[in-house]
Amino acid sequence: MAKDQCTPHLKTREQDHGRMRFLNPKTDYAFKKIFGSDASRDILISFLNAVLDLTGTGTIVDVIILDPYQVPRIKGWKDSCVDVRAQDQKGRSFIVEMQVLVHAGLEKRILYNACKAYVGQIASAEDYSKLVEVIAITITDFVMFRELAGTTGIFRLRASENPNVTHQDMALVFVELPKFTKTEAALETPLDRWLYFLKTAGSLDVVPKALSIDPAIDHALRIANKAALSAEELEDQEKREQWIGIQKGMMLDVDEARRLGEEKGRTEGKAEMLLRQLPMRFGSVPPEIEERVRTATSDQLNEWSVRMMTAHSLADVFGPDTRH
Repeated sequence: MAKDQCTPHLKTREQDHGRMRFLNPKTDYAFKKIFGSDASRDILISFLNAVLDLTGTGTIVDVIILDPYQVPRIKGWKDSCVDVRAQDQKGRSFIVEMQVLVHAGLEKRILYNACKAYVGQIASAEDYSKLVEVIAITITDFVMFRELAGTTGIFRLRASENPNVTHQDMALVFVELPKFTKTEAALETPLDRWLYFLKTAGSLDVVPKALSIDPAIDHALRIANKAALSAEELEDQEKREQWIGIQKGMMLDVDEARRLGEEKGRTEGKAEMLLRQLPMRFGSVPPEIEERVRTATSDQLNEWSVRMMTAHSLADVFGPDTRH
C-alpha cells in the first residue's frame, strides 16, 4: 500500500537529533490505531507474515480489516476491546490482541473467542467444508508460559500418538514480549524488528535506523507519532498509561490467574480482581460494596470495571446511593 503522501518521512537518529515522542503500541488506543485502521493494511500484513513466518504461497498479500478503527475514541476508554480482526486473500481469519494485564481465565477467553470466530463463519445449515483456518495471535507484556523458551509459541490440536499429525484449522499463537531481549544492533529478521518496535516505541525519542529500513514499521512509527495528536488526546493517552501502570503494580501472576480461573470460575475471578483494584483507586471498600461485587453477574462486573477506569469515587462506579 502506498504511504500517506501528506505525512513526512520520519528522520532517523543519524539524520536528526531532535527529540520525538511516540504512542506506546501496547495500549489499547495506540494498538488499534496502528494495526487496525483502514490505513494500516500494509502494517498488519507485514506483522502477520513476520509472526507466523509465512513464505512462498502461504504469504499474506492482502487483508480486509474487519470493523476498522477509523475515529480516535480515547475519551473514557470505553472502546476497551483491543483486538484487531482481519481476513486474508485465502479467507483465513486472524484475531490479533495485545494483552498487558493478566486476567483470570485469560487462556480460556482466548480459546473461546477463537472457537467463536471459527463457528461464526457459516450458518447452521451451511456446508462445513466452507470453514477455513482461524489464527488467534495474543501478544503479552508478561511471561505466559515459563516452560517455553521461545518468544513465540504456536498451539494446535495434535494427535497424542504422533505430535506431527495436527489439525490445521485453528491455531493459538502467543508472543511473549519479556522473552525478547535483543538490542537494536542485534536485530536481524522482520520479526526481530516488529518485537523491538512493540517493546520500545513508547520510549523512543528518535527513529532507530534498524526500524526505518522496514517500510511497514516506518509507516507504523508515523502513525504512532504523537505530533499528530491533539493536546486532549495526548492527555487522555497519558492517563491511560498511568492507569495501566497502577494495575501492573498489583497484577496477578499467570499461575495465580490460572488458579483463580480454574478454582473459582471466571465470574468469581473477575470479582476478586475488582476487589483488589478498588482499594488502589478509592481506599477502603465498605462491606456492602464488597458483598455486591461478590454476588454480581459477569456482565455487571465487566460494566463496573469499565466505569472504574474514569471514576472519581465509588459512587461513580456503583451508583449515586453508594456510601464511601
